[in-house]
Amino acid sequence: HIQDPASQRLTWNKPPKSVLVIKKIRDASLLQPFKELCVYLTEENNMIVYVEKKVLEDPAIANDENFGPVKKKFCTFREDYDDISNQIDFIICLGGDGTLLYASSLFQGSVPPVMAFHLGSLGFLTPFNFENFQSQVTQVIEGNAALVLRSRLKVKVVKEHREKMTVQNGIEENGVVSANLEKEVGKQIMQYQVLNEVVVDRGPSSYLSNVDVFLNGHLITTVQGDGVIVSTPTGSTAYAAAAGASMIHPNVPAMMVTPICPHSLSFRPIVVPAGVELKIMLSPDARNTAWVSFDGRKRQEICHGDSISITTSCYPLPSICFRDPVSDWFESLAECLHWNVRKKQNNFAVEEEE
Repeated sequence: HIQDPASQRLTWNKPPKSVLVIKKIRDASLLQPFKELCVYLTEENNMIVYVEKKVLEDPAIANDENFGPVKKKFCTFREDYDDISNQIDFIICLGGDGTLLYASSLFQGSVPPVMAFHLGSLGFLTPFNFENFQSQVTQVIEGNAALVLRSRLKVKVVKEHREKMTVQNGIEENGVVSANLEKEVGKQIMQYQVLNEVVVDRGPSSYLSNVDVFLNGHLITTVQGDGVIVSTPTGSTAYAAAAGASMIHPNVPAMMVTPICPHSLSFRPIVVPAGVELKIMLSPDARNTAWVSFDGRKRQEICHGDSISITTSCYPLPSICFRDPVSDWFESLAECLHWNVRKKQNNFAVEEEE
């Protein structure tokens, strides 16, 4: 039996008490919605509201005397310093798609359900409008909402950690002649949870990127071009779509491999099962290094010997739907990307048919 995506519902084991409100920084138009939402959560619903410290440092909020009593009730935190992963029941995002991606990055393990209001530019991942926020937030608190589980990528970057050595006349202390002034002293391992995509590109180099792609340990291809995108179904409508890939509904368990400007006429994007492991490394004969970024953040250089391992994470992002996963997705395709918009063909006149 294949489950109907629309049957996925949000259910609470116990009523939610704490909510994380994420607001797009440096956007004056969001100040009033942010204040109205926080007043409603604290005074009407008696919720514990968590807000990032840098949001409250905005002069327009810090200097608002009327907002002072509400602000005193907030719990604050700082990105990369404070762990709030076990203290949040659900998340409310005010902004665009980037705000949802940022919310995902704050939770490297299990993610609370996310309710995203469309107050940004594109709004593909943010189905809620703010006009009727009170009734919509109340429905979520009561557990009356549909969910879509947006799969994420678990990414492990392994770097050969090297340190510079001082060499006297090309000879090390032990008397061995050294042509290489770098010495490997171990490995550096970093892990990321990614909602949209991992992008490997050629960076500032004028040469083609030259990276090998392995699937479950087997070399499947070498990418020669500007780079390669490994994306989730959620990310299929982002950078991957711009690079010519198909758009995949977020309920489909898959990963996409999309080349960026490949120097080959036959290099088409592919979809692989969610359970496999992809590994990306510089080709041994690559002329230059590559660069990698994760949902557009944490950009870093990849050198020979480094590797990027990618598989589907066991921690998806539960995104609260406005209606249901299928209706919301097609609504976003039509409204945000104008999918298949064109003038309709005229029908035949009666005289012509006769």
